[in-house]
Amino acid sequence: MAPSAPRTRAASALRMKQIALDNQGRTIRRLRAQLATERRGLATMKKELEDTQVALEASHKVIAGLTEIGLSMSKKIERMKVKKQQVRANHVECHQKFQARIHEAEDSMQAQHLLIEDLVDEKDSLLQTIHGLQEANNAPAPFDGDWEEEPEEEPEEEEMEDIPLGEGEIDDD
Repeated sequence: MAPSAPRTRAASALRMKQIALDNQGRTIRRLRAQLATERRGLATMKKELEDTQVALEASHKVIAGLTEIGLSMSKKIERMKVKKQQVRANHVECHQKFQARIHEAEDSMQAQHLLIEDLVDEKDSLLQTIHGLQEANNAPAPFDGDWEEEPEEEPEEEEMEDIPLGEGEIDDD
């Protein structure tokens, strides 16, 4: 049995090497499959990162645009606030001018009212004086208290009115 033993050992060693080579081949195939899967995953991740980068750049552009719009709106708001203050100041000034005009008109009306009262008092005084003079001259009273204004008529010619002569006056007729 001696001659077959080395063959058996050699065959056994070859078989063991073949099993080891088969195991290594399977491991290599499995590792290659894992490597391909990892590459596909990395390619997908790379594509997602590129998409994220593009989206991030677009977001930055949008943010920059919105910031610019916000600054523009802030400037407009400030201008509107200034304009509102100017309008308010103009309104206050106009209000004060109108109040001053109203006070002037009220003062003028009061002055006119006082003047009218003075004129009425003076008219009453003149009427009393005329009445006193008429009583002194024994003339009829032309004013009986019912005063009605007659519409003015346009005279064709001015006529001289007969003025009653008092004592001591000379008649040139």
